Amino acid sequence: MSVSPVPARGTVLVGRDVAGRALRVSSHPEAGRVVLSIWQGSTCVSTVRLAEDDVPDLVRALTATLLPEQRPRAAAG
Repeated sequence: MSVSPVPARGTVLVGRDVAGRALRVSSHPEAGRVVLSIWQGSTCVSTVRLAEDDVPDLVRALTATLLPEQRPRAAAG
């Protein structure tokens, strides 16, 4: 698949592990979807289409990866 223009409602995040790798996030409100696609250069290598209702769960999951791990406190005794 060749690269299409970035949609008006979307963004591109450049990967830091492999040269030329990028994550494209695009909104398609007419279809009720948000599309995440992984690109290597000008080739789309993977796509996930999420329902709009799934986006808050994705944001929570991404945010949780930035929080320090919570360890249970030892019981007082």
